[in-house]
Amino acid sequence: MKKALFFAGLLCSILAVAAPAGVAHAQSAAAGAKQYPTKTIRFVIPFSAGGLSDILGRIVGQKLSESVGQPVIMDNRPGASGNIGAELVAKAPPDGHVLLINSINYVINPGLIRPPFDPIRDFAAVSLIASGPPLVLAVHPSMPVKSVKELVALAKARPGELNFANSGIGTSPHLAGELLRHMTGIKIVQVPYRGSVQSIYAVIGGEVAVTFPNLTVALPHMKSGKLRALAVTSIKRAPAAPELPTMDASGLRGFEVNGFIGLLAPAATPPAIVSLLNSEIVKMRKQPDFVERFESNGMEPVASAPEPFARYMEHEIAKWDKVIKATGVRAE
Repeated sequence: MKKALFFAGLLCSILAVAAPAGVAHAQSAAAGAKQYPTKTIRFVIPFSAGGLSDILGRIVGQKLSESVGQPVIMDNRPGASGNIGAELVAKAPPDGHVLLINSINYVINPGLIRPPFDPIRDFAAVSLIASGPPLVLAVHPSMPVKSVKELVALAKARPGELNFANSGIGTSPHLAGELLRHMTGIKIVQVPYRGSVQSIYAVIGGEVAVTFPNLTVALPHMKSGKLRALAVTSIKRAPAAPELPTMDASGLRGFEVNGFIGLLAPAATPPAIVSLLNSEIVKMRKQPDFVERFESNGMEPVASAPEPFARYMEHEIAKWDKVIKATGVRAE
């Protein structure tokens, strides 16, 4: 009895000491969030300067800097399909001063490369900033097809004869081609190039018959008649090309390949800082010049809450993992 009373008293003593310590820690974290940011904020862009992630990241960074009163700089860390930059942020101090601009590669990589971090557990989702741009199924103008249905019929009539240009193994154009092949049973030959520009010019030059380029990049060539577009890969029609049907409406139900731009922080970042950053993105979404600049790049501003963004990434990771396993895609 005495021993039981002794341990009960000891437990009460521990809790009495631990409770104020826990409260003090929470108060310290809240105070830190109120002071945030205390120095330059770094946006890690896991791709080269000049790409869409870089362009859009700079727009967000400029707006954030104007609002919080601290510089926001871009830190381009290309390599390993975006994994080098993402790993850097996963291991950064969780104080909100090192953040990641992520995109569709982030949700494709887990099924293809197996990155050295967990894309969900090792990060705190801040916001899905914008959705898009979709890809567009395009062919050389000499091709005797004017719809997805006609292209599929031609490919089935000539199995293994049609070549399909993509911008590299594991990229969204490559996987869009694999998804098309998987959903229709057609036999096409994937031809990887070093980038989207090279793959587009391969079709324009007649080297390859078909490609799935980014709509924003393909638009000038579509307007000049150098490419014939058949459909976009978003579920809804694209504002930049409203005349084009979607792949989903063209008979391939559920076919969707849509890019995105999001903001992530290291996993242990205080919720108050994540909330502050999210509120800043929401405020940007309401500014006409911000919306116009994103829409001019083929993006639809979203500004989601953190939780829906995390669930969206989980869904996309599972979707692409399934496609990669079903088609047998392997990283080079």
